[in-house]
Amino acid sequence: MRYKVLTAAFAATAAFHLSAPAHATDLEVTHWWTSGGEAAAVAEFAKAFDASGHKWIDGAIAGSGGTARPIMISRITGGDPMGATQFNHGRQAEELVEAGLMRDLTDIAEEENWKEVVHPSSLLDSCTLDGKIYCVPVNIHSQQWLWLSNAAFEKAGVPVPTNWDEYAASAAKLEEAGIIPLAVGQQPWQTTLVFQVLLTAIAGPEAYNSIFGDKDAELAASAELTKVFEAADKARAMSAKSNVQDWNQATNMVISGQAGGQIMGDWAQGEFQVAGQVAGEDYTCLPGLGVNEVIMTGGDAFYFPVLEDEEKSAAQADLARLMLSPDVQVAFNLKKGSLPVRGDVNLEAANDCMKKGLDILAQGNIIQSPDQLMSADSLTQINDLFVEFFNDPNLTAEAAQERFVDLVANAD
Repeated sequence: MRYKVLTAAFAATAAFHLSAPAHATDLEVTHWWTSGGEAAAVAEFAKAFDASGHKWIDGAIAGSGGTARPIMISRITGGDPMGATQFNHGRQAEELVEAGLMRDLTDIAEEENWKEVVHPSSLLDSCTLDGKIYCVPVNIHSQQWLWLSNAAFEKAGVPVPTNWDEYAASAAKLEEAGIIPLAVGQQPWQTTLVFQVLLTAIAGPEAYNSIFGDKDAELAASAELTKVFEAADKARAMSAKSNVQDWNQATNMVISGQAGGQIMGDWAQGEFQVAGQVAGEDYTCLPGLGVNEVIMTGGDAFYFPVLEDEEKSAAQADLARLMLSPDVQVAFNLKKGSLPVRGDVNLEAANDCMKKGLDILAQGNIIQSPDQLMSADSLTQINDLFVEFFNDPNLTAEAAQERFVDLVANAD
């Protein structure tokens, strides 16, 4: 990827170039970014939008995407649309686009040369339906990370692990020291995330693509995947005493040393940053669990519902341009812990973990997110399976794999 240090002159000319709008307008923006790190990141969007002369009206919805999306969709279909709304890259807003409820941004994308600056191209492809662009990808989030508390391992008297096998082997020592080996929250997507990361790390990126992309039920039933389910069984045991709900609560267990580690996306970096912890000193990050180092090119995108108000429509266009402007891309993503979607921005301030992600991205070791490969309905069914698996010790790994095979075979 074309991440590089820019000259001062280029940085100056790349700054967001909107002049003050003819009619300053309030614009409500809905999202589910409510943790400390997320709030700090979204504030960068709000600050830049307010500086353009408009007014960002924050519509944060507490919880997760699973909680927020139905509320957002209900408002749009019910005739009470917001000015802009967050979704993930992929197929989550597909039906709204098909119903004509989302604004076509193709003209703005062409004016701003999004196809030239957004990398990888799959991010913009995920915003495209029938050749038209309907969303603004704002970051690259990868879920393929293991976050470790250096203090927890020091207390347990074992070296900080460098891969999944070493981490799993350290569980007994961590427990002896009164530390929960693995922090996992109870939101449905978190347990599925753990499984998906284990699948990619242990079976490899090709197996992940075959199962979620090609719906390969034969591979899902194979001995190769049995190893993944055995690892998931180990993860279930390691997280048995992790009694928290939200992902950021689990992250805080790692930050405080109550837990040895967490399998979570790179958005966890925002929480470590807010807590004043330093990558490589206070915590360690292992992309791909230290086994298969890949970046999942999912992330967040903003859609703009069709509005009749001309002034608000003009404000939507200004916000869409702003979100992909170089300076705002840097400011937002440094706080969010994600990678910018632009390949021509200055990331000298990136921490050690972000630099690891940039290196992997530059090598082209990328996979698409589940939302880009499988329908929301199919993913919900898989989420439900792993919620049950992590909460019911009577559901064996063997039985869970059999049910998973069925879900993959019938997925779309």
